[in-house]
Amino acid sequence: MRVLTGIQASGKLHIGNYFGAMKPMIELQEENELFTFIANYHSLTTSKNAETLRQYTLDAAVDYLSVGLDPEKTTFWVQSHVPEVLELYWILSKFTPMGLLERAHSYKDKVAKGIATNHALFSYPVLMAADILLYDTQKVPVGKDQIQHVEMTRDTAVKFNNEYGEIFVLPEHVVAEEVATIPGIDGQKMSKSYDNAIDLFMDEKALQKRCNKIISSSTPLGEALEWEECNIYNMAALFLDAEQKRELQERYKSGKEGYGHFKKYLKELIWEELGEAREKREYYLSHTDEVNDILAMGAKKAKTIADAKMEKVRAAIGL
Repeated sequence: MRVLTGIQASGKLHIGNYFGAMKPMIELQEENELFTFIANYHSLTTSKNAETLRQYTLDAAVDYLSVGLDPEKTTFWVQSHVPEVLELYWILSKFTPMGLLERAHSYKDKVAKGIATNHALFSYPVLMAADILLYDTQKVPVGKDQIQHVEMTRDTAVKFNNEYGEIFVLPEHVVAEEVATIPGIDGQKMSKSYDNAIDLFMDEKALQKRCNKIISSSTPLGEALEWEECNIYNMAALFLDAEQKRELQERYKSGKEGYGHFKKYLKELIWEELGEAREKREYYLSHTDEVNDILAMGAKKAKTIADAKMEKVRAAIGL
């Protein structure tokens, strides 16, 4: 099964990224043909500084390699290193109705939030369609807010195939419901834009301070605590198996520990989970040439597939 995922080059990654995208991705590479790219063309919709975008791109590569992405199992590259995706983006624009783009939830949400509109933001789903269709992708892991974009990709591919034959594979979206929404320190979806995230690679002292900011109720020590709606529990549960969750629930009910104890416990879970990743990250930060070589190797493999697909597309439409 060929699976494709895109990584935004947008700064520090957090626990929400880890459980929502990174960890599932590492698991996918074990039983699938995984293609993963750093979406720096997409990042141009928000990026304003060239050097910052370059650094974010490298940082994303380092972080994903650190948590276990294996370049021997996964084709890993930077989006702009395979520029054929822009050629396909333009061609697919012909098969993407304006009305379809105007109905995009993501675009309307960004406009409602006051984000400046431009063609890149409006046509974002077309570039995403090119990302997916260029590599004969079968499955696309996405958050719930991206399901519509995969459906738009299918609509565009169907219109093209109806006119020129079965050129494109029709992809399907995959959503891991149990990790679809990762809570932040305020209980909302964890996001850098909400300033409620816990970054992946904080030092231990800063991590504890961040955990201490998690909003909790005012139940005094000595009374049983409710775990069902507790932000601390909901984050800790991400790290635990079924038996460990039951044990933590009993600790909540016992009244012997307060929220401060559970915030410290959460910090310990995070610190232990990412111990090996921190060591790998230190290595890759000291060997960025090796990181660039990995990305170049991935781009070469991806470009071979992209070139073959574009030959078929060009022949079909008369270019």
